[in-house]
Amino acid sequence: MCRAVFCLLMKKAFLALLACLLFPCSALHAQGKTDIYILGKDKGSVSSMQANGITLLDARATTKKLGGSVELYAAAKQIKVAFPGMYAILSAPLAEAIVNAQTVKLPAEVVASGSRIYVPAQFFMLPQVQKALDRQITFENNALVVEKNFTLAFTDKEQKPSYDRLRFFRKGNISFTSKQKNKHTVEVVFPSVVLKRNTSLRLKDDFIRSFTLSQRGKDAVLKVILGKNGKNWRFTEENGELVFACAEKTLPAVSSASSPAVATEAPGEREDMTPSIFADAEEDAKASVPVIKPAPQPVMKSGEPVLTAKRKLRIVIDPGHGGKDPGATRRGSSQEKALNLTVSKHLYNYLKDQGFEVKMTRDKDVFVTLAGRSKMANDFKADLFISVHTNAAKRAAANGFEVYFRSDKATDAEAAEVAAFENEALQYEEAHYSFVDMLLESMAKNEFMNESSKLAGHIRNYVYKEPGIGIAVRQNNAIRQANFYVLRGVKSPAVLVEMGYISSSKDRARLNNKAAQKRMGQGIGKGIVSYLKAEGKISK
Repeated sequence: MCRAVFCLLMKKAFLALLACLLFPCSALHAQGKTDIYILGKDKGSVSSMQANGITLLDARATTKKLGGSVELYAAAKQIKVAFPGMYAILSAPLAEAIVNAQTVKLPAEVVASGSRIYVPAQFFMLPQVQKALDRQITFENNALVVEKNFTLAFTDKEQKPSYDRLRFFRKGNISFTSKQKNKHTVEVVFPSVVLKRNTSLRLKDDFIRSFTLSQRGKDAVLKVILGKNGKNWRFTEENGELVFACAEKTLPAVSSASSPAVATEAPGEREDMTPSIFADAEEDAKASVPVIKPAPQPVMKSGEPVLTAKRKLRIVIDPGHGGKDPGATRRGSSQEKALNLTVSKHLYNYLKDQGFEVKMTRDKDVFVTLAGRSKMANDFKADLFISVHTNAAKRAAANGFEVYFRSDKATDAEAAEVAAFENEALQYEEAHYSFVDMLLESMAKNEFMNESSKLAGHIRNYVYKEPGIGIAVRQNNAIRQANFYVLRGVKSPAVLVEMGYISSSKDRARLNNKAAQKRMGQGIGKGIVSYLKAEGKISK
């Protein structure tokens, strides 16, 4: 019996250890629920967990409840969250977020658990999120509370035997006018003020019977009904608050404490008003959330296209290799760098004729670093980046047109080999490729992956349709993905085109044909235009 019990205990211990190894999140984090309140209304709850006293929320569910958009990449343990005017990329297990291309530290690591990504609640209290939603967001009593970006709120009442007081939080300098409308009614008007919420309260006192604070258009109005002993009243600032005081004879003394010109925090509403769940904790949030400067570059807006039609769209063409970097070569034949440049010029002319702003990373046989190419695109504020290359392989039978978009994980070993070859350009640089100022490197594969894959599809289709090229375009495997450095820091949809194999005698003959070179440039250009039309970036 003892042996059996011992074996059973050992088995349970082993299973518990195995669970910790296979499911670390469930072992280290307690699962639960967190309520969401928006403008005083209960919007249900989302899954949450605890990590070292920090509450982490289901990022996808919370963002949806706040009206944002989400792209979840469960395999990569990343999620993109977008609200109007801002976006953020969060990756497990990092204790940071990339917000509008700048890094913001978080109080705890992002956690991936199954198909969900959990982020610290403080992420949703970041100034960028509050500004994007034009809301004040706080977290307390295990609830995320979203309020209007208010400037005036009722906070407390004080009832004494000889007087009553009503206290109001004000943010910034607030003007007001007050007058007694009749024997029992006092009215205070606040021009251009936003209330936290309308409030009505019955004190049933001999000094103040009741009051209402309501929003009337752009103004707010406080109406106080006086009791039978409400003979004297005043409405003034006391120690940073706005206070309505009422008594029969002598009003309470104004606090002698110095009154700041601008109040910065609204005290929570008391239990005699609405539930304490609506109390503000803005100062606590500020203490735990870092403030960063807004990004200088344009940002993606939730529900809007990546590109904008309010200006001419900008496209960067990158003729691969150049100068001391010849790219792929064949003895006695052409060099890749020359083929890339020739076709890129045809593509440049086609896109210019279509009315786009177009820039080439090189227009002659010069060497440009990989970092320099992506920097040119970002400085130009490119909407699309097209890198033009010619492929090569050890197998003479390898042939055909291919188009790549960036991903850390290659489609297959052959795609990884292509990326490794193109990345060999690093050997010609005086310094290794630097990503220090390329904050988007951690999210590039996901930030524009969907857009880049769509662009790749349109280019493949139109190169396939374009007559006179003579290079095979295989519909089932012409679109591929691999880790190309030249695409890594580009802040726009970006693809790398491999026009054909210089190592293939058939492809090489077509790549050296002047008519085919022009057709190749036009086919790529038509694919770009088709993508922009399909995505609504330009009119059809």
